[in-house]
Amino acid sequence: MLHLASIRAVLFDMDGVLYRGQQVLDGVRELLAFLDERGHRYACITNNASMTPEQYEARLAAMGIAMPAARVVTSAIATGRALRASYPRGTRVYIVGMRGLREALLADGHFVEDAEAPELVVQGADFELTYATLRQATLLIRRGARYVATNPDRTFPSEDGLIPGAGAIMAALVAATDVEPLVIGKPAPTMFHVAAELLGAAPARTLVIGDRLDTDIAGARAAGMPSALVLTGVSTRAEAEAGPVRPDAIYPDLPALLRAWQGAR
Repeated sequence: MLHLASIRAVLFDMDGVLYRGQQVLDGVRELLAFLDERGHRYACITNNASMTPEQYEARLAAMGIAMPAARVVTSAIATGRALRASYPRGTRVYIVGMRGLREALLADGHFVEDAEAPELVVQGADFELTYATLRQATLLIRRGARYVATNPDRTFPSEDGLIPGAGAIMAALVAATDVEPLVIGKPAPTMFHVAAELLGAAPARTLVIGDRLDTDIAGARAAGMPSALVLTGVSTRAEAEAGPVRPDAIYPDLPALLRAWQGAR
């Protein structure tokens, strides 16, 4: 059971929770205003490592949602923070990914790009992936480089439909190397803990609001955080009530969640 009165921070999934495509979903602005009024901290978490937080800030602003880049935690950002805590400055990395991942790892000089003898192979989504890149990553992992993946999402939603995501590339590398990567993004708990740390929030009082049982809700449970499923995205009420992964509460949409929170004591 979800005790909304005890919540002090919120982690939002984005697609299916705040918006669908280019359309803002009902209740977003009202819920954010409620959180601001109560002094509750909040951030967005997404497995999409192809865009930077600044790009997300601009995209959300175009929809009328004010969300500073500092409150957008992509799986690339979470990967960078997690690896900085475990590897010293100057660690060599080989990157299979796009701008969002490259900036998250290389912008401050902590990691050094190296295609010949890296200590880490860090892989995310790459929409311009070549066989040469896949080949080199395979060889480096087989030579002993530690393999890290930003997220396991096998597909990525595009305007044309579902296309291969980071998890599809991960599947190819696992098949070629027989090595399972350290996964940072949802549903692994690391990303949730990184986001809570950025907010200065206790996990037990940080509510995860998502639309997918297999990533948002499963990840919240793994991280020791309460969760709320909204039925404006992927997962259905029937799946939530019958499946092995169950949220602490289910709401048809954000307005229903806000009404429940306003009435919580």
